[in-house]
Amino acid sequence: MLHNYSISGFNLLKILCTAPKVWTSVRCISYDENKRQNFFFRQLFDTVSSTYTYLLGDVKTCEAVLIDPVLEHAERDATLVKELGFKLIYAMNTHMHADHVTGTGKLKSLLPGTKSVIGKASGAQADIHLHDGDLVKFGEYQLLAAATPGHTNGCLTYICHQQAMAFTGDTLLIRGCGRTDFQEGSSEKLYQSVHTRIFTLPDHYTLFPAHDYRGQTATTVGEEKEYNPRLTKSLKEFVHIMDTLNLPYPKMIDKALPANRVCGLY
Repeated sequence: MLHNYSISGFNLLKILCTAPKVWTSVRCISYDENKRQNFFFRQLFDTVSSTYTYLLGDVKTCEAVLIDPVLEHAERDATLVKELGFKLIYAMNTHMHADHVTGTGKLKSLLPGTKSVIGKASGAQADIHLHDGDLVKFGEYQLLAAATPGHTNGCLTYICHQQAMAFTGDTLLIRGCGRTDFQEGSSEKLYQSVHTRIFTLPDHYTLFPAHDYRGQTATTVGEEKEYNPRLTKSLKEFVHIMDTLNLPYPKMIDKALPANRVCGLY
């Protein structure tokens, strides 16, 4: 369930994290409010690349992680982390992006002690390289790294079973999916990744993609299994759809990929 906490939520966050100022509403997601009320969630957006960045935190321990940060918003994200009194322990990427430069490297300098995280199969530099099945822990919460290749070889979906949510990167978008026509893309692999690693999650799990271009912010496993116009098709039909998209060459890829191989520091 999605809850916007009022003044009591602010006081809890300030008391437990000793944050000096918190002026914006605390957006929390929890399927069990009584047991999980110290889980913090914030969805951020980059209008240029239509990229979502996600800040997750444990209000009690003040440990936090940031998923898919964008270089141009690293200072925004660092300021938010400081204002809320969190300690950012991991700046994570779902994959090596081709449409924007990651902010993980800059965040490490803005927030000392932060470690960069990405899948080992991505081939990108990072402090921590994840393999399928690894866990990323912050406070009492954890993210399961599930390998979901197809858009790229190194794509990971981060699953938080405690909160019934998953961060799908470009593997699964809202009523869509990532491209498979460049950067080790494989329509067959992507189809199998979605059907075996994401669509096997419970239907009520909320899914948060790395991008959306039509103003939607989240979806669910059940929705995508029923309404996704590509991934509800057979494998043969899906491959044909992906082979005939005729999309333009990614305008940022020649800059983004070299930069993202070195944690955005180029």
